[in-house]
Amino acid sequence: MFTQKFQAWVRRWAERLVGVFRDSPLTPNMLTLFGLVITGLGALLVAVGLLLPGGIVLAFAGFFDVFDGALARAAGKVYRYGAFLDSTVDRYSEGVVYLGILIYFLDRHDGWRPIVVLVALAGSFLVSYVRARAQSLGFTCDVGILARPERVVIIVAGLLLEAMGLKIGGATPLTVALVILAIGTNFTAVQRVWVVWQQNREELRALRGLPASPPLNHPNPSQPTPSQPVRTAMRRFFEDLGKT
Repeated sequence: MFTQKFQAWVRRWAERLVGVFRDSPLTPNMLTLFGLVITGLGALLVAVGLLLPGGIVLAFAGFFDVFDGALARAAGKVYRYGAFLDSTVDRYSEGVVYLGILIYFLDRHDGWRPIVVLVALAGSFLVSYVRARAQSLGFTCDVGILARPERVVIIVAGLLLEAMGLKIGGATPLTVALVILAIGTNFTAVQRVWVVWQQNREELRALRGLPASPPLNHPNPSQPTPSQPVRTAMRRFFEDLGKT
């Protein structure tokens, strides 16, 4: 993820920019939905092969992810439904973008790149789902190398560089971007599952009155880790996961 300092800097400037709309009829939810419409337009441009304007439109649409939250904070309209709507619209936005890329490849009868698109799409949805599910169960799940901001930047960069006709070795930039997303998103999802499993293991140890397990990089752990809490934690995690 982007560093916390960078996020705070972006948030601060966004709040200054949208401050003029604080008392206007414009609401954060309107910005969220308007961003979805702009994203759909960008995806349509990509689907018909207009990668350069499509990438520019998608880059512009990405700003609405920042502005809707900034307006909510500036106007004092931070509500739970707004956060829920924003997260839901983000999933639709990602799906629409991947759909546009998929249509672009299918129109050119590309044999294997559509598969990479589907793998990247599944990974992107899993990254968000694992975090949402973990947080709903009371876990902390903010780790990961490819959160949504990074994914947006990678897709837009791939589209713009592809439109310029650049090559990265023997592959096109959009292909490289999709491979990075396919691998990185699924790695991030697994990374978050691992972090949640560790937290659950520590909770079980605390309930049983056992000392906290040493870090994985501890040079000389002095206490063995009982296997039963680990098995119980894994079983409980996958049981909860299967209820969704």
